[in-house]
Parts: sequence; C-alpha cells; structure tokens
Amino acid sequence: MKKIITIVASIIIAISFSKSLLADGHQIYGPYPITLKGYDGDKTNSVKYTGQMARQVLHDSLKKLVKTGDLDKMMAYYNGEDGLEIIAPKSKDGFPVMQTMVAEIGSGNLSGKMYKGAIPGWGGLTGPETIEHMMQKASEVEGGFDPNTGFDYTQLISKFAMGAVFYNQAVNNYLGKKMKVGEKPNNKPYKEGSYYTGKEHSWDEAFGYWGAPAHSLTLSAEENYNVAKMKDLSSADYNGDGVVDLYSEMLYAHAYYASSYDKGGKTNYLATVNQAFIDGREVIRDAGGRNLNFDERTAMLAARDTIRDNWQKVIAESVFKYAGSTYKDIVALETIVEANGDTTDAFRKYAKHWGELKGFALALQCGPENLGEAAVKMNRMMGFGPVLLNASQVVGVDSNGNFIKDQAQEWGEFKLHMLKIQKLMIDEFGVTAKANDQLSAMEDLASSLGSSDSAEND
Repeated sequence: MKKIITIVASIIIAISFSKSLLADGHQIYGPYPITLKGYDGDKTNSVKYTGQMARQVLHDSLKKLVKTGDLDKMMAYYNGEDGLEIIAPKSKDGFPVMQTMVAEIGSGNLSGKMYKGAIPGWGGLTGPETIEHMMQKASEVEGGFDPNTGFDYTQLISKFAMGAVFYNQAVNNYLGKKMKVGEKPNNKPYKEGSYYTGKEHSWDEAFGYWGAPAHSLTLSAEENYNVAKMKDLSSADYNGDGVVDLYSEMLYAHAYYASSYDKGGKTNYLATVNQAFIDGREVIRDAGGRNLNFDERTAMLAARDTIRDNWQKVIAESVFKYAGSTYKDIVALETIVEANGDTTDAFRKYAKHWGELKGFALALQCGPENLGEAAVKMNRMMGFGPVLLNASQVVGVDSNGNFIKDQAQEWGEFKLHMLKIQKLMIDEFGVTAKANDQLSAMEDLASSLGSSDSAEND
C-alpha cells in the first residue's frame, strides 16, 4: 500500500537575487523576488504565509484554553474572531516574543480549514463535527479531562486539529489540488491584487502549515526542539533583534515533532522536509512568472512528494510513540491494581498518552492517501475510547452526541493491541525513529494470552 519514498536531487541554480544561501551551506526559506509579470508595486519579497502562522498560534492558544472549560473562548479561537490575545506561545523569562495579539501575525481561522470528510475513529462524524463535539464535551468536565470516559480533551483536540487543519490543508489542498496544471497558475496572481503568483503563494502557505522557522536549516534538530520549548533564544532569534518573531522564527506543530524524533539521531525528517520546501520553491521562483515546463513540474512534484511522505511519517512516528507510552502505562496500572494501590495519577497519565495516540491516529487519516485496511485495524485496536478500570469502554456516540459505553476489551488484549499498533506503523509507514519501542514484549505477551497470530495485526 505504501508508495516508495521519492528521493529528490538537490537543484543547483545560479541567480542574481539572494538565494539565502549562508556561508556554512545552509539555506533559509526566502526571501524570494517578485516574479509576477506586470506588478509595479513596492513589494520586493513574494513570500507570505501570515494566515498559516496565525493559525499555528490559534491552535496553541486553543490548546491552553481546553483546560478552562470555557466553550465560548474555545470557539472564539477556533473561529479566529477579531481582537484575540495570544495565549500561547507567550513571552517568558529568557524568551521574549514579538507579538501579543493574533492580528499582529495575520488573519485566519481553524474552523474554515478543517478536514471535511468523515472521521471513522470518532463515530463517523465529519472533521468539523468531531472537533466541535470534543470542545463541547471538554466544556462539561473539569480541567479538560473526563475520568468517566478516559478522554483527555486537551490532547485529543490539539493532535486532531494539527492533522485536520495543518496536515490536511498542506498536503491535500496547497500541495495537492493547487499544484495541478490549470490550478493557481504561475503566470497569474494568486488572486486579484496579489503580488505573488498562484504557485508561489500555494507553496508558501503549505510551508506555513508545516510550522518550521524560516531559518530552521541553520539549526540542529536539538536546537530546533529547544526553540519550540522556548529554551534557546539565541537559536530562535535569527535576525538578532532580541525578540522571537512568531511569524518567522518559531517552531510549531508537526515540525516540532519532527525535531523531537530527529534529535535521537535515527531520522532527519525536519531537515528533509525543509530542504524539499526550499527546493520546490526555488523551481517556482526560477520560472520567472511563467507556467512551469515539464521538467520544472517534475522537479517541483518530486519535492512535493518528499514533503508528503515525510510529513506522514512524522505523524505515524507519533502514533508509534504513544502506543508504546500507553502500553507502559497499562503495565504500571496493572502493578498498582495488584498491590491495591492508588491508581489516580497513573490512570491520568494513561489517559493523556492514549489521548495523544488517538489524536495522532485520527490526524493520520486526514491526508491524501486512503489508508484503507490499515486505518480500520488502527481504529479498532485502540478503540473509540481507552479501556477503563471498571472494565468498560466508550464504543460509540449516539445521535444526540452522548457517548455509548459497553463492556471493554480485556486488559491483556488491549495491551497487546498497543504493540500491534506499533508493528502496524512499521509495516505500513516505515517508521524508523521508533520512540518508546515496546515490541520486544510482543511475542511473550501474545503467548501468555494464547494468541497464535502474534505477528499479525487483527
């Protein structure tokens, strides 16, 4: 099912305009010249992805709001209303940020960009229905967590939104539909009054959804990671003005997760995707405001495929990681239960990790590829909700939005399913970072449960 990873050769171009090639050989994303024919304004840089970075901040702020239970505020940030203060990322000691209001970055919303298809892993609701249902439920519990269902809405909303908005819009829309011949042509403005071409702006907006700072390639994976954690001002502050520009100098969302895996030394997702974005953008730039020829389109689409493939892998790596975390949490809970101990903290940790697992799994299904049987297996094995300590489990949602509970999977079976999910991520998506790898326990666990198909995914 999985397509072969496209390897893109580096495109070497001699140009008079600044290529943003640094002395040490690294590149930054932009600036790129105005190529639109007939433009006579004062703009000199064709790069603009302000709406996408505004959405990154809307997402981070929404994530913070979930724990408050304030539905009106959650909806305000979800809908991108006027006059919104940035809740996150926010200045802290040693890491000051430039902007305090979302509008200082750009305008946009999350609601209008949600994946519109059905979400089988959340009762078949559409993407907008799913996240609005999650926010409604979050408003009904304390701190964004429902111990009666095991749902950690902070994690569910955040991880699902990252996929249903950022990943979906980038790979399906801007790098998908808008890269087709005749869609957003490169010899015309993106829209009336624009100073950039259709292909230029489509590509730039996809880069914004990826969430990397423009200078990400000048940093190591560890440095990128520390920027996202707001621990390294010198790495973030590329222009040296003493503050971090949330538009061009901050690391968000899937780019952050890429850095978290890459710093382990087994993968290079962040740099690979960043370089592919630069390579493709420079192909578009060098067309000089005309439509791309066959060779140029081939090079651009090769870069596009590299971005898509590695972005999908980053999300699959996250499913792998949190399946492993959930497995370890179940083992810890079993130990506590056997000793008649207090399970409160351990259960809360388990619910958090399962919520991250579920959110990333739902996100993985918002891309351009129909995951087919792999999605069915993944959704069934992790369940609609986590197995609860009273041996019940959310199994669906009724027409009124109420959760339906029933007898749960057996704990042993559920634990085995976490390992089978890890194996599925290897078999179907080729993950290699494999954070929290617990597969060494799979054979013994399967044998103890009397399973004859330990190497298979149910």
